Amino acid sequence: MKAAIYSFLVLIAFGLGFSACEQKPQEMPVGIRRLEKDIFAAKSPADLSLLLQKNPILRDYFGLPSGVADSMITNQLYQNISNRDLQQFSQELQTQFADLTFLQTQLQKAFGQIKASYPDFKAPEIVTTITGFMGTDLYVSDSIIVIGLDYFGGPKAKYRPQLFDYQLRRYQKEYIAPGILFFISQKYNKVPNEDKTLLADMIWYGKGFEFVKQVSPETPDSLIIGYSGEQLTDVYASQQDIWAYFLDRQLLYQTRDAEKERFISERPATPEISQYCPGGIARWVGWRIVGEYLHKKSNTTLTELMANTNVRQIFEEANYKGQKDEE
Repeated sequence: MKAAIYSFLVLIAFGLGFSACEQKPQEMPVGIRRLEKDIFAAKSPADLSLLLQKNPILRDYFGLPSGVADSMITNQLYQNISNRDLQQFSQELQTQFADLTFLQTQLQKAFGQIKASYPDFKAPEIVTTITGFMGTDLYVSDSIIVIGLDYFGGPKAKYRPQLFDYQLRRYQKEYIAPGILFFISQKYNKVPNEDKTLLADMIWYGKGFEFVKQVSPETPDSLIIGYSGEQLTDVYASQQDIWAYFLDRQLLYQTRDAEKERFISERPATPEISQYCPGGIARWVGWRIVGEYLHKKSNTTLTELMANTNVRQIFEEANYKGQKDEE
């Protein structure tokens, strides 16, 4: 999954505190290595081949299968970095991202929060690249995170990834940290393998979004889920109608992939409900269900929530009926 920003944002307060029985969080040191400088300093494909040998994680970042020659990547990458337009684009990005203190600060705080809940957690190394969109936007493993800065230049960048407009909203620098944290949540987000219902998918997303919210409480909900502030305001105001649609169509226990995808996958809208209803609406409803569950089970720790695979229990004890938080 890919994970995946605005001026004034309307925040939706899920208002869910976790028990103080977990360790007190402390910031974790986070270093950021600027690999794009080494990439653009290469004078030949051989230089890039040596760089690949020194940084084997790049094979994974580029999706290079085992046994495939490095030359497939190094020749194309050298062609890219030799292109004057890409060199200008790289300079533009390196100016925009010259100071990554904003990201470093966010991750230091969030990693400290994760460490408080999961003592075995170790902060992964952070590496940035610019390759001309050869790799992915984010590559996240337990030990290393690779950020393709070329994906996150924002609407004023000379080049943007070849994605739809509704997807491009997420490809700005403010989305980098929430995207990383959602990827990390997947390690801890336990799921019942035998449950193939839409509800199980909804709860999985809801738990993942809540993980990000709890370890990075200052992050606006819009950046976590990828909706605009206006979209969040609209769905929050219309959630009773949205919920009624899910119940009337008996969607919660739907197991057909094609049917589930209409509500859980990323789309420009969910026209089955309304032309104004954003895509992936089931993810947001899942977050609301998890939010109501935690509101009623306020002593639940983050580790307990993420380890809970009892989808029915979370749903039933949440007693979510499309109500707003204050109700």
